[in-house]
Amino acid sequence: MDYKKTNAPVTTVTRDMIAMADQTGNVYETVCIIGKRANQISSDLKKELEKKLQEFASTDNLEEVSENREQIEISKFYEKLPKPSLIATQEYLEHKLYFSNPLKEKERLDD
Repeated sequence: MDYKKTNAPVTTVTRDMIAMADQTGNVYETVCIIGKRANQISSDLKKELEKKLQEFASTDNLEEVSENREQIEISKFYEKLPKPSLIATQEYLEHKLYFSNPLKEKERLDD
């Protein structure tokens, strides 16, 4: 998924957790789902940023490192992105996340 084009808010927004829990029926399960997705997004963004900054790691001159405008622009861009938890929450609210609870599925099969 392209996290750069998300419509997640950049600042924290107060949410109605009871309404958000309608999909799962449990507030704690909802928080767990959003938290796990936020960890995945954070890991993806970190890998992507490290890959882009790897190009600048091979410079020999310290003056070049401090004055490298491209590296600064890349870092600023990633700093301005919404936090992974906000992106995950927006994905959850837009029903873009697939999640399942094996215990609930097993109970349904046993009935």
